[in-house]
Amino acid sequence: MDSDGAHDARGTHANPVPRPAGPREGLAVPPMPPAPPGAPPRPDGSAFLAWLRAPRPQAAPGVWRFGHRPRPEEEPERLPARQLISGALIAFLVGWLVWSLLWNGYLGGWWLLPLYAMIPDSWAQPHSFGAVVVVYAYYVLIALAIMVGVGRLGRWGELWRRYGPPAWRRTERIDRRPPAPDEDPAEWPQLRAAGATDAAERLAAEARAGLMRDVDQARIARAWQGVRNGRHSLAAFTGAVLSEGAAACLHPSGARDLPARQARHDLVTGQVRLGTTADDPRNPYAYRGTGLALGPELLGTSLLAVGPAGSGKTGSVVRPLAESLCLHALAGRAAVVVVGAAGAGLGPADAYDVVVRIGHPDSVHDLDLYGGTTDPDEAAAVLAEALVGDLADPHPGGDSRRSTTVLAQLLGPFRAVHGRFPSVPELRRLLDGAPGPLAALRKALQESGQESLLRELDARERQMGHPGDVGGVLADRVALLDRPAFAGFFDTSPSARPFSLQALDHPVRVRIDLPERGHADASRMLARLVLAQFTVGVAVREDRSLFACLVLDDATGVATPQAVRGIQRLRSVNAGAVLTLRTLDDVPRPLRGPLLGATGCRVALSGLTPWDGQDFAEVWGKEWTEARDVTDRQIIAETPAGKAVHMLRRVITGKAPTARAVTVRQVERERWSASELAHAVPPGHAVLSLTDVRGEHAPPLLVDLRG
Repeated sequence: MDSDGAHDARGTHANPVPRPAGPREGLAVPPMPPAPPGAPPRPDGSAFLAWLRAPRPQAAPGVWRFGHRPRPEEEPERLPARQLISGALIAFLVGWLVWSLLWNGYLGGWWLLPLYAMIPDSWAQPHSFGAVVVVYAYYVLIALAIMVGVGRLGRWGELWRRYGPPAWRRTERIDRRPPAPDEDPAEWPQLRAAGATDAAERLAAEARAGLMRDVDQARIARAWQGVRNGRHSLAAFTGAVLSEGAAACLHPSGARDLPARQARHDLVTGQVRLGTTADDPRNPYAYRGTGLALGPELLGTSLLAVGPAGSGKTGSVVRPLAESLCLHALAGRAAVVVVGAAGAGLGPADAYDVVVRIGHPDSVHDLDLYGGTTDPDEAAAVLAEALVGDLADPHPGGDSRRSTTVLAQLLGPFRAVHGRFPSVPELRRLLDGAPGPLAALRKALQESGQESLLRELDARERQMGHPGDVGGVLADRVALLDRPAFAGFFDTSPSARPFSLQALDHPVRVRIDLPERGHADASRMLARLVLAQFTVGVAVREDRSLFACLVLDDATGVATPQAVRGIQRLRSVNAGAVLTLRTLDDVPRPLRGPLLGATGCRVALSGLTPWDGQDFAEVWGKEWTEARDVTDRQIIAETPAGKAVHMLRRVITGKAPTARAVTVRQVERERWSASELAHAVPPGHAVLSLTDVRGEHAPPLLVDLRG
C-alpha cells in the first residue's frame, strides 16, 4: 500500500493532483525534532523517542501542551519580597530574644519544671552523665519548639522555597521516566492490540534506530485511523509498513518533511507555537508564562488578525500557521491553500505541491476561474462574488444577486453550446453586449433546439437596454483580468488543466501568488474568487475528516455578506480560514461586527488604531472585576507630645501622618479598552482571544510573539 487512500490524489496515481512547481532533487531523510538546548548530538533515535514520550497534559485552549506544567486557576497569595524577608528577620530576632531570656533566667525557672519531673533521683548527683544528656536534650527540644514557632510566624518555609536551593533547581524539565510498554507511544500499542504485532515491531525498531521523524509518526497514525474507520484494510496497511517501514503511506509528493522549518511544531498535538503569554496581571494566572500555540481545533473556528504593516502579521502569524498546515498535509491530515502577494515570505516553493503565480510567465500552474464546477448557476454565484464583491451593497439584496442572474443568463447558454465556460475575453464581449458574439450564441442555440436557454438569452438582451443593468459593471470588472499580463491564464479550453479548489478532499499544499504590483484591483478580485471557491468547495467534499484551511495573507476588500456567511459555515465542515487585515477600515462598517463574530480566534497586534480597538473591545465585552479605592486622611495631633511625634515623623519620612481607608467594590469593565489596545500593547506583542470547535474559549491574552 503506497498510501492510505486519503493521501492519494484525485483520479489515479499516474495522473494525480498537480505536482510541485519546483524540482525536488536529492530527497533526504528529514531532520529530527530539535534536541533540548545544550544537548549533545545523538545519532540514534533517543532524541525522537524523548520527544515522542514527553508529557502533553490536557490544557486550556491555546496552551502549548508539550512539556506543559499546569498552574492553579487563581494566583496564590504572594507576599512582597521586602515584607517576606523583613518578617522572617523579625521573627528570627524574636526567637533569639525569647531564647536569651529563657537561657539567662530572666523569665524564671518555670520552664525547667518538666525537666525536673523527668530526671530520677538517682541522676541528681553532680556531673551525672544521664542528667547531662537529658538536660541538653531538653534544651535542644525547647530551642526547636521556639524555632518552629517563629519559623511558622515568619514564613521561613516560603522564603526557602522562593529563594533557597529549590528555586535554584527549578527548571522546565521533561519527565523522562520510561513509560509502561502498553502505554509507550514508541511501541505502537494500538497496533499490537489489533494484532498487527509485526508492523508495530518494525516501526518501533525504526524509531530506535533514528529512522523515524515526527511527520512519519503523524502520517502513519493517520493511516491507522483509516484502518480503524474501515476505509482501508489491515492487511494492506501491515504490508506497507513491513515493506517501507517509517516511509510507508507517503504523501503523493514523496516528501517526508518541509525543506526548512522556522517555527516550533508538535505534530502529536497538532500545535504550532506562536509565542509566550506575558506575565501580566491582565492575563489569567493559569496562562501567564505559558507557551501560546494554535492547532486545527482552534483554526476550525477561523482566525482574523488585524495590525498595521510591520506589526508581524505575516512573519509571526501567517508563516508559522502555513508551515504547520503544510506539515499536517504531509501527514495526511489537512489540505491548505495559502494566498498572498508574490514575495510575501509564505514559504519556499518546495514546501508546496502546487504554486500558482498569476501573471508570472514562468508559472507552471493556472487557476480555474470557475472553480472546477460544471453547474452554470454555481459558477455564476462564485464569479459574481469575486467581480462585484467590493462594489455590492453590504446588505442582502444588493448587486451581488443581480450580478449572479446576469452571469447565469450567459454562462448557461455558452456552456450548452461549447461544452465549456467562456474565457475572460469571451466573457467580456458577452457582458459588453457586442452583437456579434450574442448573435453567434443565439444561432448555435437555435440549431441545437434548446428553447429554455434561448429564453435566458432573450432576457439578457432585454435587460441590456435598461439603465440599471449591471452587465456594463461586470464587463468593466472582467476587463481587469483581460490584460496582457494575464493573457496566458484562466484558460478554459479542453486542453487546459488549471488547478481547481475542488481538489481539497486530498492533502494538497497550494500557494497562490497574487500580482499586487500594478494590479491591486485584480488581486483583490482574485482573492475574493479564491475565498468564494474555497467556501463552496469544502462544503461538497467527500472526506470531511481532512481539515481544510485557507490562509489569506491580505484580506483587504474580501469581506462581503456572502463571504461572511461562508466563513460562518466552515466550522461545520471541518474547515477554517485565516485572514489578516491592516485595519478594519478595509471592511464595510455594517460587516465589521459580523466578521468579528464569524471568527472564533481574533488577534489585535500592536499599533492598532483606537477605532479598530473599539471594535475589538466591543466584541470582547466586559467582565466583573474588583476595584479598590484608597483614601488617605491626614491625622491631626491635639497634644503637644503628639505634635512632636508627628513633626519627627515628617522629618524622617518627608510625609505627614495619614490614616488610610480602603474601599473594595465590584465593577464591570472592558476586558481590553480601545485605548489599551492602541497604546498599551508593546511592539512584537498581540492581544488575542481563542475559541475551539468544541466551544471552549480563552479570554483575551497579551502574548509576546517574539518568544
